[in-house]
Amino acid sequence: MQIHFLGASGTVTGSKYLVEFSGRKILVDCGLFQGVKELRELNWQQLPVKATEIDIVLLTHGHNDHCGYLPRLVNMGFRGAIRGTAPTLDIAELILRDSAKIQEEDAEQANKDGYTKHKPAKPLFTLMDVEKTVPLFQSINEGDWLELFKGIKVRFRSNGHILGATSIEMELNGKRLVFSGDVGRQNDPLLYDPLKPQKSDYLVLESTYGDRKHPNYDIGDRLLNIINETVEKGGTVIIPSFAVERAQLLMYHLWRLTESGKLSRSIPVILDSPMGIDAFSLFRKHHKWHKLSEEECMAISRRTHMVESYHETWDIIDNPEPKIVIAGSGMVTGGRVLSYLKVYLKKPETTVLLSGYQAEGTRGRDLLEGASEIKFFGKMHPVKARIEMLEGLSGHADQSELLDWISEIDGKPERTFLVHGESDSLFSLQAAIRNRFGWEVDIPSLYSIEYFK
Repeated sequence: MQIHFLGASGTVTGSKYLVEFSGRKILVDCGLFQGVKELRELNWQQLPVKATEIDIVLLTHGHNDHCGYLPRLVNMGFRGAIRGTAPTLDIAELILRDSAKIQEEDAEQANKDGYTKHKPAKPLFTLMDVEKTVPLFQSINEGDWLELFKGIKVRFRSNGHILGATSIEMELNGKRLVFSGDVGRQNDPLLYDPLKPQKSDYLVLESTYGDRKHPNYDIGDRLLNIINETVEKGGTVIIPSFAVERAQLLMYHLWRLTESGKLSRSIPVILDSPMGIDAFSLFRKHHKWHKLSEEECMAISRRTHMVESYHETWDIIDNPEPKIVIAGSGMVTGGRVLSYLKVYLKKPETTVLLSGYQAEGTRGRDLLEGASEIKFFGKMHPVKARIEMLEGLSGHADQSELLDWISEIDGKPERTFLVHGESDSLFSLQAAIRNRFGWEVDIPSLYSIEYFK
């Protein structure tokens, strides 16, 4: 058996792990690299393995850094099945279409305005490429063992994080290989607790927040304080948000604050994310994957104004009244939030409220670290707005939750590999696992290969 670490190794993004066994090649996740330029450029390179030789792709969940490379893989000649839970495949389709549309629009705008070094600028993949990818999707039931090939079977197990997300357990002639995917939080308001693995001979574990513990304060109270302080100054709260799960979680908290009488109904709550709106509809489609009733979904929908067109976006931007705007993207790498920031970032009464992990090299990370200006639309924009971070809203388990997630594994894995983290998180979690469990823990480098008997 071999594992090729083709992404999210020594970094957070680009999750791809190729398992070779008994003449078969199985790709677990197929994500885009995001963040710093050196990582993004890897998306344009050929993989160290031929796409035509990959037999199947298994998806832990539908986030861009876990599924966003699929159309590129299909362009390279992959023709096998792409398997995941039904909500994961629905979300992946939304994200791929949105990503392709943004890339096409960004390339067109860059060529029109001339702020590109490439002549012409091109998208990594197009909507046409997505149309070739989606027919390869095949859903799998959560919890059921499925024989992929002779001597190889898999099971997808619910993992919190986002709608439909799972870990993946793979049996290879009696040896169990576990891929954590992204482990969700315990006691999440929307999602059920992650199911813990009971057995693992080889473990590939994420470490996004492996060096910290999420704060133990009331998210609603913190959110309310920031809103009230901003509105008192006549300002607008702009929340760059991941369209899947994070946007819905924010909508949920704002609805609860309104229902409790703490947040005035006179303050508009606006969701300006076409993909976020579509993702909310998936909550109504896949009720067994979350805690909300249909009545609660409807009530949240009534509290939130959902923007239907880009023309309406500019009507909202031009309205000077205080408001709460949730808009993509979560790391401020693109999407409609940039249109709001173009106008509001220079206003001291504005609050930009970051609500999730900000990868190195993203505009969100720059804002978090106190940048006085950031570049988008080919220009530098001064940062006069108040920048805040709503910690504790993350969909990723922290160090203590990750340790708890692996605590029920019977015995000791032969090897444990830490992925999907920056260096501080990787080394901190490595030390914590060694200290608590005494396991052998490795940190693989990008494109490294591990061999097993």
